[in-house]
Amino acid sequence: MSLLRGLILLVLAVVGLSAQEASPKGLRVLSAGHSFHVWMPPLVAEMAKAAGIQGHEQLAVSSIGGSKVIQHWELPPEKNKAKPVLVAGQAELFTMAPTFLPDPGIENFVKLGLEHRADLRFTLQQNWVPYEDPAIWLSRTKPKSVDRDGKTVEQLRAIHAPYFQMIEGHVKELNGRIPGARIAVVPCGEAVLALRAKVIAGEAPGVSRQSELFTDVLGHPGPQIRALSAYCHFAVMYRRDPTGLPVVSPLAKLPEAERLNRLLQSIAWKAVSEHPLSGVTR
Repeated sequence: MSLLRGLILLVLAVVGLSAQEASPKGLRVLSAGHSFHVWMPPLVAEMAKAAGIQGHEQLAVSSIGGSKVIQHWELPPEKNKAKPVLVAGQAELFTMAPTFLPDPGIENFVKLGLEHRADLRFTLQQNWVPYEDPAIWLSRTKPKSVDRDGKTVEQLRAIHAPYFQMIEGHVKELNGRIPGARIAVVPCGEAVLALRAKVIAGEAPGVSRQSELFTDVLGHPGPQIRALSAYCHFAVMYRRDPTGLPVVSPLAKLPEAERLNRLLQSIAWKAVSEHPLSGVTR
């Protein structure tokens, strides 16, 4: 009996050790971005806690609506939340969300961060195109409405392809030119297109129209896209599949929350694990 008990305790110890090893150490995170990004940190913190990741900490969030990264760089010292954290070498990961590219703020922050911490990781959020049209995105005249529900998968791909190529080219160029740079792309835009394809096919639980995924004409995200984008960030940060995590808070009161949550996790992991610049493989 004592031998059997000993074997049981040994098995439990091994299982416990394996579980501990499977959960990565929590990261200390710094973020800078706009309204397609700054709601992400608390959601990822929620996911990290649910995944049993200990020590995840959001150090600071620099938030400027509609901003390029250079605007965060140029903030005066009394308002700049990012530079002091980087100079102190406190952050282990810096998430950024640019709008228009090229954006010199990205390079400036990468160089500053690496000067004070050689192992600092960086991510750039790949967005979905506002207003459904890059030309409108860049123009001063903004529409009062856009047709999201009439878009086909092929049209969405054509609209987003130049922007996706632009951000990938920028990241490759910076990683190749800046010593020690490890900038990864978080493919939120790709994931949003995949979700919209599911809606078009009638395969998104609780969502019948593409327009239900957004809160306004510009393209601010509703709870489904917020959760989806946060899952993408979680997957890139911790290089692990979010599948199986419990329903995240923005989805809790939505119809079909459990099924929708599983779909979003699956879409996020596919987008991240298949993107060549995410730093993640299956």
